Amino acid sequence: MSADTLALLEEKIVKTVETVNRLRMEKEAALAAASDADQLRSQNRVLEERTTDLSKELADLRSERDSLQSDKDAVRNRLEGLLKQIEALGA
Repeated sequence: MSADTLALLEEKIVKTVETVNRLRMEKEAALAAASDADQLRSQNRVLEERTTDLSKELADLRSERDSLQSDKDAVRNRLEGLLKQIEALGA
């Protein structure tokens, strides 16, 4: 083998090793990205479920608020009627 042939072979081996190392790093990066994506999808599902739960809770609270508002209005009307009756007694 001549020195030129040996140099070309050495250059090809170095380039092959560099390519293998680069591909390994790209594979590791892809696996890490896939893992991150899985974690984000999982977190997203949890957040969507929590959002649904909170939306239901908010609807329940609004309904309860409306009911309490109605009760308050009914009590106010009854008290106003009683006060009018008391005023009529005093007149």
